Amino acid sequence: MSRSKGGKQGSNVLAHCVLAIGGLAMVSPLLYQIVMSLSTNAEVQSTPPTLWPGVVQWHNFADVFTSMNFGSQLWVTVAITVIRVIGQVLLCSMAGYAFARMRFRFKGPILAVVLSIIMVPSQLFLIPQYQIIQNLGWLNTIAGIVAPGIFSAFGLFLMRQFFMGLPDELEDAARLDGANPFQVFFRVMLPLAANGLWALVIITVLWSWNDLLWPLVVTSTANAAPLSVGLSNLQGEHANNYPILMAASLMAMAPILVMFLLMQKRVMAGIGRSGLK
Repeated sequence: MSRSKGGKQGSNVLAHCVLAIGGLAMVSPLLYQIVMSLSTNAEVQSTPPTLWPGVVQWHNFADVFTSMNFGSQLWVTVAITVIRVIGQVLLCSMAGYAFARMRFRFKGPILAVVLSIIMVPSQLFLIPQYQIIQNLGWLNTIAGIVAPGIFSAFGLFLMRQFFMGLPDELEDAARLDGANPFQVFFRVMLPLAANGLWALVIITVLWSWNDLLWPLVVTSTANAAPLSVGLSNLQGEHANNYPILMAASLMAMAPILVMFLLMQKRVMAGIGRSGLK
């Protein structure tokens, strides 16, 4: 008995040590980014690199506002993220429910065509999407940035997986009570897919917050661009101010990091129950 307990304790200690080393290795880039944001540019580029600045440069975070239009770009980023999340939740959940629970002609071929978009690189759609946005007069606008990302084939597939896992008896009971298809969807099925919705929300937020290529194409002014474009413009052609760049990156990362820490249980539960593990 004592030997078995000692063996289990030793294996637990070893497992915790391995996990601690792995966790430290994963978080080390973020820790070094924090150190860089508090250093001078000379310390960042010194050889060997300094592990802690000689004098903490707190003013680097204040200098971000003079180096880029952080306030207006943050507003644009929040606006396009909120609109994309609302669009993805509404459209992808309705489409996913239709393909999972409803019967209509050519459902299989239509679903195959829509899901085939996942296998096509998004860069192939860049020119036709740009021409559409240009003809609509949406260049340098939030609508122009948001439009291509308001629906996704991945979101449809994610929600379809959730709705397929729900029992048919719930729908049958609602229909027997006189509920129409919209009432069945909004009052019965959609609340049961809450984990899938939360997973879709987090994935959409992360993708929209970090989206760079499309906003870079359709915006040409600093005030109309999101934070991803503003951060890319901080990189000079011949020289970079790394402390300012790292400080701006931390400030742009902070809202998403806090959101993920608060909702990580819902994200893991949503992805785990959708069959996408």
